[in-house]
Amino acid sequence: MLAIFNVAFPVFGLIFVGFFCRRRGILGPNASSELNRFVIYLGLPSLLFEAMSRLASVQALNLGYVAAFAVGMAGVFLLTLWVRLRSKAHFIDATIDALGAAYPNSGFLGIPLCLLTFGDRGLPPAIIGTLMTACLLFAVAIIMIESYRQAEKHLGRTLAKVGKSLLRNPIMVAPILGALVSASGWQLPGGLRQLFQFLGAAAGPCALVSIGLFLAASKPQPGDGRVVGLLVLCKLILQPVLTAWMAFWVFDLPPLWAWSALLLSALPIGNGPFMLAELFGREANTMSRSILISTLLSLVTVSVILAFIPAG
Repeated sequence: MLAIFNVAFPVFGLIFVGFFCRRRGILGPNASSELNRFVIYLGLPSLLFEAMSRLASVQALNLGYVAAFAVGMAGVFLLTLWVRLRSKAHFIDATIDALGAAYPNSGFLGIPLCLLTFGDRGLPPAIIGTLMTACLLFAVAIIMIESYRQAEKHLGRTLAKVGKSLLRNPIMVAPILGALVSASGWQLPGGLRQLFQFLGAAAGPCALVSIGLFLAASKPQPGDGRVVGLLVLCKLILQPVLTAWMAFWVFDLPPLWAWSALLLSALPIGNGPFMLAELFGREANTMSRSILISTLLSLVTVSVILAFIPAG
């Protein structure tokens, strides 16, 4: 029990610090967005780049893990999309809801949690999970929405637009550049590596404090309770169960990779779907409440998973 506390307390403690500082007025209303910008444009890209530059290509890629994590995301995404379309939801709203149900907070919460749980060995699965969530799944949702919005369905033009957007995304570009450095065998100069390490070390704490700031700033809004329940259930229960089945029984992954897949898939909904709802001018209260409730409930579900992870 003490081991679980030692892993879970720093993570959720930092979330509470952000929550407390916002509610007490120590940090202002723009603190969450500014910390988010730091993490997205500096901290997380530096962490991903520096970590990938030190990883051998074989170590960094486990195809069974990729498949298990992908099936968990895809299964929940497609099921939620089908349920929402059956209930006569607008296609864009249904797509954003499906994204939320399958979108774990792997970048802001998953990376620091894997580092605390598994040490440096937890970086490869955490990085791969972040890329699959923040880049691949996010890109699929954008392509679907953009394709729907274009009456003539110019798929080539849509793909070009999304491709340009992803190439400007530092969270996607940074690990690719790091992998190229690793493959080339070139060693970063000590001072430059230390710079990336300093920036990367700040990513996790800032991201967790930012989540607390976001939760403290979230005002209860009358979202659709049934949709909120569906998204939280799919995210915290269905996706972990499906991913665990694929990781432990179908692919029989090594313990580190299997537990990492389960832990990441059980994380609460990330901010990406909320950002997408605002970007396309859709109702965002339901997604905001889903993020809030799933984050609070994950205090229990993630702690339960941590209790079963073997020591060492």
